[in-house]
Amino acid sequence: MEGVFNNKSFILVFITISLCIVATMVHGQGTRVGFYAATCPKAESIVKSTVQSHLNSDPTLAAGLLRMHFHDCFVQGCDASVLVTGSNTEKTAFANLNLRGFEVIDDAKTQLEAACPGVVSCADIVALAARDSVVQSGGLSWPVPTGRRDGRVSQASDVNNLPAPSDSVDVQKQKFAAKGLNTQDLVTLVGGHTIGTAACQFFSNRLYNLSGNGPDPSIDSSFLPQLQSLCPQNSGGSTRVPLDTGSQLKFDTSYYANLRNGRGILQSDEALWNDASTKVFVQRYLGLRGLLGLTFGVEFGKSMVKMGNIGVHTSTDGEIRKICSAFN
Repeated sequence: MEGVFNNKSFILVFITISLCIVATMVHGQGTRVGFYAATCPKAESIVKSTVQSHLNSDPTLAAGLLRMHFHDCFVQGCDASVLVTGSNTEKTAFANLNLRGFEVIDDAKTQLEAACPGVVSCADIVALAARDSVVQSGGLSWPVPTGRRDGRVSQASDVNNLPAPSDSVDVQKQKFAAKGLNTQDLVTLVGGHTIGTAACQFFSNRLYNLSGNGPDPSIDSSFLPQLQSLCPQNSGGSTRVPLDTGSQLKFDTSYYANLRNGRGILQSDEALWNDASTKVFVQRYLGLRGLLGLTFGVEFGKSMVKMGNIGVHTSTDGEIRKICSAFN
């Protein structure tokens, strides 16, 4: 048993070191791991404890915080513009109406302003909270490069290129490539759907009449009646279904197993199994067992670092908001 323990410890240490190296290599735009080490040493621990406190009360917020980071980065870059409240801000766009977790970010910001006034950006809080949500849900941690500053623009009209539930693989790849993310990043980041839910209105067409030809044939025949019972015809946005059936609160690879078994919820998700260019990565995350099954966790951290540096403001560009929901 001692040999097994040592091997496991070595692999976990290797993974940690690898992620640190990747985070250092990928940031490139003025962010770096440990940015607040001197100016606000407790910054990351404050965010972590805040996330833990809220998730202990409501574990479903983990998916909300992860999705918030994604929606922020894909529109005007990772600048916390999605947090701003007001008429015609990003928050008011249709794609963002169901975002959750704003109270967690506000809580962390209040504590950080008390500890280190005017130092930690809201954009960094969002990035750190996303990582901590994954860890709290059972996923691997990764070093988050920080040093982002907050943007000064937030317009609903800019929310026009987020991936959609019915997107084909080609369209998804185009949208990710426009942000500097490749096909592996696409399959990896969409794996975040291992936690969270989707409203019936975004996939019910697959259950009854996809393109005028009845139910989507890619749905497992034994699973279809279950989905139809959960989402009767004409179900609205209030009825929601787990994106990872059987494991919606645990950050694991069962989401990919569901795609393989015809149990993907969104059309855009199931398409990842039915396209050769993306299926290869789904198979990779499913094909390894035991400790080597940590592959997905490692790659998710790498892709999150890449995504987290889309269009960031650093140095004197942007601002450090006093309140995350309003420009200074």
